[in-house]
Amino acid sequence: MIEVVSTDRCIRCDICERICPAFVFDRDETGLPVIARQDDCQTCFLCEIYCPADALYVAEQAHGPIGITEAEVLERDLFGLYARSLGWSRGRAGGAQNDPTRHIRVAQV
Repeated sequence: MIEVVSTDRCIRCDICERICPAFVFDRDETGLPVIARQDDCQTCFLCEIYCPADALYVAEQAHGPIGITEAEVLERDLFGLYARSLGWSRGRAGGAQNDPTRHIRVAQV
């Protein structure tokens, strides 16, 4: 289940919002995606996988939030963990040749 959107890492590209099949995200006045319908999350990991900035954390637990904070996710190096486990390597804010998200165009705001 989607747990954290990092305010520091997020580049406000809206990929997570567009890729989510359950429409879990809304946006705040700054363009930051916010978890608006957490219970609708299908734990598909698409948002986390396609986030070019590794700004999202999806917990493996599909039912009920686990209540982890952004600081805990950062401390435990969980941002981008699922993508890394798939062999996707991009570093913060995208760019590596092995990153399958590199071809997704980001709309300029």
